[in-house]
Amino acid sequence: MPMSSSPEPVLDANLAVALNALLAEQSVTRAAARLHTSPAAMSRTLARLRRILQDPLLVRAGQTMVPTPRAQALRDEAASVVRRLTPGAGVDPAVLRGTFTLQAADLVGAALAPGLLRLAGQEAPGVSLRFRAEEWEAGPALRDGRIDLEIGSIDHVDPETRVEELVTLRMAAAVRPGHPLTEGPLTPDRLAAAEHVVVSRRGRFTGPLDTALAERNLHRRVAVVLPGHLAAMTLAARSDVVCLVPTAPPGAAASPLTDAATALGLRLLDIPLPLPPLAIGMAWHPRHAADGGHRWLRGAVRRTLRASGGPTG
Repeated sequence: MPMSSSPEPVLDANLAVALNALLAEQSVTRAAARLHTSPAAMSRTLARLRRILQDPLLVRAGQTMVPTPRAQALRDEAASVVRRLTPGAGVDPAVLRGTFTLQAADLVGAALAPGLLRLAGQEAPGVSLRFRAEEWEAGPALRDGRIDLEIGSIDHVDPETRVEELVTLRMAAAVRPGHPLTEGPLTPDRLAAAEHVVVSRRGRFTGPLDTALAERNLHRRVAVVLPGHLAAMTLAARSDVVCLVPTAPPGAAASPLTDAATALGLRLLDIPLPLPPLAIGMAWHPRHAADGGHRWLRGAVRRTLRASGGPTG
């Protein structure tokens, strides 16, 4: 009895688009830029493609990557899928009408609102924007249509949620001008000895800074916990408490997310401890993936948060 051949693996549209970009660019970094995602996310997609297709697809050859014979054979098929998926003219933002609801922390909303409003006025004047605080669990809210887009530190892992990393920031210590910590080098001991305000919408007193201090047998005093960054930074500008705020890494252009600290006149001090970076991204339900209006919204968010040249996450 002849053996039946295994059926060919089936790729969904997103994987076909990613495969086409990888084969066209022959570079994870360039493919990520082409699809407006991060190299880390594209690397994960390549790993998934390799598992599904049971082929390395792209292999290292000196300083470049070259396609395998299997990848060469798939090139035309992947490009054909992308051509079928790509609309001829796309949506005209000028004809869009309606309201987009975005869920974001106060600092992210403050950074996004001016740029998004400006883009909507220029490109989609019939669109209104509604920002909601982080009042709902984002996964169910996206699924139920209560929000169209979540922007911020995406920490839920609903399998159907689409996530795109936008910028990666680091944490800095924000203090008022003339604060004692601005005099002389900032050390872990001096940082721990100061009074702090913690930002936590769940009311938590501790975070990554406390973990890093504990490794040096240090403990800080948290004087107050506030639910949002804007209130915490305002308090830091008017008192001697220290507030942690996200800022661009050394050598990178300023991020719109740091504008609020600058507007309040806060001094940003480098934290002399290894803290994890803060990845800011956006998440949406897959039913909106091909919607022209939602594509415009995602592009507008992307352009706004990357407007100052912040690094991709």
